[in-house]
Amino acid sequence: MEKSILSGFFVPASFRLQLSLLIFFCGCAQELLAQTISVSGKVVDSFQNGIPGVTVLVKGSSNGTSTDVDGRYRLSDVPADAVLAFSFVGLTAQEIRVDGQSEVNATLVEDNSTLGEVVVVGYGTVQKKDLTGAIAAIDGKSLAERKTVRLSQALQGAVSGVMVTRGSGASDASATIRIRGITTIGDSNPLVIIDGIPGNLDWVNPNDVESISVLKDAASASIYGSRAASGVILITTKRSKSTQLNLDYTMEFGMDQPTRLPKYANAQDYMRIHNELKWNDNNNTGSEYPVFAKDVIDNYPALHREDPHLYPNTDWLGLLVKKSAPRQSHALSVSGGSDKIKTKASLVYDKTDGLYNRRSYDRVTVRANTDFTINKYLSLEVDLNAIYSISETPTFNISPSIGVAPIYAALWSDGRIGEGKTGVNPYARLNYGGDSQTNAGVSRGKIALHFAPLKGLRVSGVFSPELYSSKTKAFTKKLSYTTANDPNVIAGYIEGLTQTSLSESRSENYNITSQLLLNYDKSFGKHNLNLMAGNENYSFFSESLSAWRNQYNLTSFPYLDLGNQNFQYNSGSAYENAYRSFFGRVMYNFANRYYLQVNGRADGSSRFHKDYRWGFFPSLSAGWVISDEPFVKSGNMLSFLKLRASYGTLGNERIGNYPYQSTIGFDNALFFVGSNVTSTQTAAIQRYAISNISWETTASYDIGVDANFFDNRLTFTGDIYKKTTRDMLLALAIPEYIGLQNPDQNTGKMHTKGWEFDLGWNDKIGQVGYSVSFNLSDSKSVMGYLGGTQFLGSQVKFEGSQFNEWYGYQAEGIYQTQEEVDNSARLSAQVKPGDIRYADISGPDGVPDGKISAEYDRVLLGGSLPRFLYGSNLRFNYGGFDFSMVFQGIGYQKSQLTDNMIRPFRAEYIEVPEEIVGKYWSQYNSEEGNREARYPRISSIGNSNNYAFSNHWLFNGRYLRMKNITVGYNFPKVVAEKLKIQNLRLYVAGSDLFSFDKYPKGWDPEASSYWIPRSFFGGLAIKF
Repeated sequence: MEKSILSGFFVPASFRLQLSLLIFFCGCAQELLAQTISVSGKVVDSFQNGIPGVTVLVKGSSNGTSTDVDGRYRLSDVPADAVLAFSFVGLTAQEIRVDGQSEVNATLVEDNSTLGEVVVVGYGTVQKKDLTGAIAAIDGKSLAERKTVRLSQALQGAVSGVMVTRGSGASDASATIRIRGITTIGDSNPLVIIDGIPGNLDWVNPNDVESISVLKDAASASIYGSRAASGVILITTKRSKSTQLNLDYTMEFGMDQPTRLPKYANAQDYMRIHNELKWNDNNNTGSEYPVFAKDVIDNYPALHREDPHLYPNTDWLGLLVKKSAPRQSHALSVSGGSDKIKTKASLVYDKTDGLYNRRSYDRVTVRANTDFTINKYLSLEVDLNAIYSISETPTFNISPSIGVAPIYAALWSDGRIGEGKTGVNPYARLNYGGDSQTNAGVSRGKIALHFAPLKGLRVSGVFSPELYSSKTKAFTKKLSYTTANDPNVIAGYIEGLTQTSLSESRSENYNITSQLLLNYDKSFGKHNLNLMAGNENYSFFSESLSAWRNQYNLTSFPYLDLGNQNFQYNSGSAYENAYRSFFGRVMYNFANRYYLQVNGRADGSSRFHKDYRWGFFPSLSAGWVISDEPFVKSGNMLSFLKLRASYGTLGNERIGNYPYQSTIGFDNALFFVGSNVTSTQTAAIQRYAISNISWETTASYDIGVDANFFDNRLTFTGDIYKKTTRDMLLALAIPEYIGLQNPDQNTGKMHTKGWEFDLGWNDKIGQVGYSVSFNLSDSKSVMGYLGGTQFLGSQVKFEGSQFNEWYGYQAEGIYQTQEEVDNSARLSAQVKPGDIRYADISGPDGVPDGKISAEYDRVLLGGSLPRFLYGSNLRFNYGGFDFSMVFQGIGYQKSQLTDNMIRPFRAEYIEVPEEIVGKYWSQYNSEEGNREARYPRISSIGNSNNYAFSNHWLFNGRYLRMKNITVGYNFPKVVAEKLKIQNLRLYVAGSDLFSFDKYPKGWDPEASSYWIPRSFFGGLAIKF
């Protein structure tokens, strides 16, 4: 590890500087105090009913409160000439000058416009109407309604330009998020900021989210420069808005079901198809055909009833997967305080059982956000957050593809472990093969001191530590099986369970973030100016160790000291990195009509050599509110129209640690010393290093429009953009005789183009309120110069290809006759009728050569990434009832029919997908049946031709999924008062209920390793 990089240069010195500056500004607090008074009043709606929870803030300060249950408020230390700002979600914000009055009342009316909403941006906030960058805002309520344990999964379909991919529906599995497509070959994960501090998206419970802002373009994201090339997600958690003490409790119970279960051929079909395999591979000759006699196949159901030992018909997936699994959630929050101290604390417990035995996930999330108003100049935020989770799984986890034919027994009739296929028994491994448990904990804290010595000026010092630790223990048990008729005769051991072993691992990491921020907001007539400058420092350290032992004699004591000392192993590692950043922003607008914003950030990273460590990332954006121009006619049709344009650069340095150094790797080797074997430590340089590597840079252009129509009931936001990433860090090949790993170099280039729009309608018909929203986006990433070709099995990257584009043969159907085979180019001499035919694209001279070869006849087959991502949300409310529906989907994607879905006999004892039964080419079919066959003949010999990757195995993987339906009822206030509570709400909901797609029966369009569960919930929310 390279400690010299960090010591003295990064965190310690700069934090001393930040502290000194903060103390200096605090010393300025001797400025004369203006005359202050106490102000009280009431906030009502258009029907003169008091509105609880309205935020009342002395404009330009942190002095504020919230109205109580009757809509009343009280504020002290209010300057006599101050302006009070009243705001509440869904109502028009209002500002009223105090003018020395002790009573100030306000009336807030319903607001159809979202232009007044405050949106969180980098190191600050801004009203939505003042944005010049591409920023999407999502309120926490709509995310919590998705009823997901993981916040990353709740974002799916919620905003345009954000692609959320779930490979698993498990509660302990995070989703992959991409903002505006792929930006780099390496790490394209967006930067996540939680209450101003870098963090992990899934470390926030959806119930604790106030709002989420997604910074899409360089103009909005460049303030985070070094790690923002793939976009930024800003999460704001809930804080107390009222001095009134409130207690909220929500309990929720539900169950999960697998959306779909793949179907496999039953025993009879399996044997028939197996016989056909042997017939095709042996030309109906030899002792291997038929493997299964015809009378056995025809009479198998009766034989199975008579002797299930000898004639099994095992539905492996039905045996292993539960029909339903319970889940529950409990959320308790307390908020309140005084004018000087406000706190919101929450405790959330989630428990989800898995869709098969001994799999579960438990998580406890604790959060406490506290605000202190020390005086009119000083305020303090103290935030604490902790997460603890337990994930339990068997050491053998199943997936939709089980892998064993139905003619093998999982259990004998008396309940003993069956043989399976000579020990291949997934049921035994799952239920008796041992368990793995991972305990993980995260503790985060933040202290932020805010000092406002002058009107409009705010100085903030922030210190935030974070500690993460995890522990995993996996105990695998030796397991034997006995013969069908004699429980005392051990016939063998289950595959993978031939010995008892224990492995344990520990991982710990911590990071510290410190910030010094200055914000200044000032208006000069029609000129409005907002300035921000800051310094941020971040350091990270990680350490891990693992140990394991084999050949345990006991299977009930999972402790390392009981293992065989002759079979013990251990390992450990550590690394660290850090960065220092200086940044600033200037926001200017004239008459709230012409907007200009300039951002810049300089970053220094320990991942680069000191001479190439720093990068600078600027951006420029502008906006024009055309609807406020005198030449635009005012009216209800056009309520608001703004044009936006931006350009900026972003950086990426996520390439691992110390890539510019020739690091040494240590290992152990065994040597003979005479007749004795001795273990000796070895060391060697592993990677050829290039010292002058530096930042990847992404330049981004964006043109956008925001428009509202019909008194702000119809809203539209649209953007087109282009991103170019240069100097991508690639590991390019060097001559093998050097004997070192390929070094990282700045050489790659990628181009991404895309567009997106959000459309919404919000209105009311009589007493029925409703809203409809829809978003659609598309992007395409094309590779520039890469210095070579990267082959990824069935995908490829080279100059001119799309990112991970499909690459294979061009199929021309299935051979029907031997004459067709003889008169065409072939991949091999073993090709026969019933095999897939390929196009002869080219040869060494660039023209077809009568041969099919991997070198000349494979071509680009189209992009593998999803296109035309969309989402929709419908809401209705009437009286106390509310109803919402959420849809999400993909309009186009070239998806692959994987081997698990359609390939029979990946090994002879493996199951046959039901999808192919009756759909493959066969000598037993009619000519017409074979011409319509979707799949090639059954043959092991023909597999090298038929399952070579080609467009024959691609299909449109588009889908439309019903993400969520929620029906709720808020009991009348009179009922709540009788129960001595403020509010009572009942609701029922369902998530991932169904989808429309072209996937093979039983296969989900998203999940591959674990099912996307269909979930049903019922809940009760009480507010005291």
